[in-house]
Amino acid sequence: MIMRTFMRRLFIGLPWLIIAAAVVVGATPSFRERLLNAVSKNQATEQGGENHPEEPDAHAGHDHAGHNSANSIELSKQAQANIGLKLGKVELTTFDRTITIPGMVRERPGRSTVEITAPLTGIVTQIYPIEGEAVLPGQKLFEMRLTHEELVQAQGDFLRVAEELDVVEREIKRLEKIAVDGGISGRQVLERQYEQQNKQAVLRAQHQALLLHGLNESQVNEILAKRTLLRTLTVVVPDDRATSTSDKEPADTSYEIQQLKIARGQNVNAGEALAVLTDHAMLFIEGSAFDKDVASVNRAVENNWTVQATIESEESQPQVISGLKILYVAGNVDPETRTFHFYATLPNTLLRDLKGADGHRFISWRYKPGQRVQVTVPVEQWKERIVLPVDALAQDGVETYVFLPNGDHFDRRPIHVEYRDRFWVIIANDGAVFPGDAVVLAGAQQMQLALKNKSGGAIDPHAGHNH
Repeated sequence: MIMRTFMRRLFIGLPWLIIAAAVVVGATPSFRERLLNAVSKNQATEQGGENHPEEPDAHAGHDHAGHNSANSIELSKQAQANIGLKLGKVELTTFDRTITIPGMVRERPGRSTVEITAPLTGIVTQIYPIEGEAVLPGQKLFEMRLTHEELVQAQGDFLRVAEELDVVEREIKRLEKIAVDGGISGRQVLERQYEQQNKQAVLRAQHQALLLHGLNESQVNEILAKRTLLRTLTVVVPDDRATSTSDKEPADTSYEIQQLKIARGQNVNAGEALAVLTDHAMLFIEGSAFDKDVASVNRAVENNWTVQATIESEESQPQVISGLKILYVAGNVDPETRTFHFYATLPNTLLRDLKGADGHRFISWRYKPGQRVQVTVPVEQWKERIVLPVDALAQDGVETYVFLPNGDHFDRRPIHVEYRDRFWVIIANDGAVFPGDAVVLAGAQQMQLALKNKSGGAIDPHAGHNH
């Protein structure tokens, strides 16, 4: 009888001893303490034969369906704000698989830069703008005093013929009155009319000669109207809006004085550069594709797919520009880089437009030539896929997780990643998450580290990083 009682107690207590040993080795301190208390109570019951009610467990009922402490974490509102937590819904959408090609912001050849040259030989007497200033079409740039002998002679000949033509016209009017009274024959009037036609032909030829010298129509007409030589010349910002194929409205056309190439009092010859103007309202993105990527770029052009450009910035988040169209692909290989260039039009955005007390105006554009970009070119389209941002994933070794809100907690859910790039991931539609589920879109990796720290596990310093 004594032997049977001993064996029964031995078999009853053995599992508890095994559990207690496991708890002491691997359980968390609070959980280990509760189990040891339970074992001691069980032993007291066996020894004393009395049933004592257990003390209430503060965590009783805490684990519920779809939620357990090992895969769940509770965050305060402050903690959610600290990690930048964002929520969104799972949706099935179309995803463009892409490749990334390096590129650079460039000026448009023949469009972005305008060189202002001296139309005539002369001395620069006035410079109106300062370097860096923004100017509009028709605005004054330089004042020049004309010194070219050939131009002075051409103006003198033009004025002389104009005066002679006036004399002939007055003579014709006088003779016509006399001829009506029969005082002279009509032959004399006819001879004067022939002379008038000859003078008019010479005047028209000299008018064209002045235009070839660099004067415009208004300047020539001014010489004819005032009967004085043009001594000074005003150089203005060219106005090519009438012949422009740009979609910009006339009021949107602004140039910047990139460089002034002359000084006040300097003698310049006709055709010599005075200044360089730039118009950065529209730029190019130049992509540099290697041989293996050319087919993908051509496919995007053929399918009329848009590309995306990402401009890196050290002081702020990268600027992402979507919906860009590839304009053309270069037909030859760059001999220095051995790459094929392709070009997309980049509309610019005006950031600042300030006018100082002295009247000088300055503007600043968002995108500038020379900025490096990453061009994302679509390769193929995948339909009906679950697409999430990269920040929605939490990495722990070979496992990848997302977090779903569950009451006042966030539950960790393992998922399978089918595709991943710098910004987006496609996860398998295998029941881990369903369309319509709420999911954490940003801050998942910080939540994973906090959950691992709570459970007492070591934090992997490389978690969430790709090497």
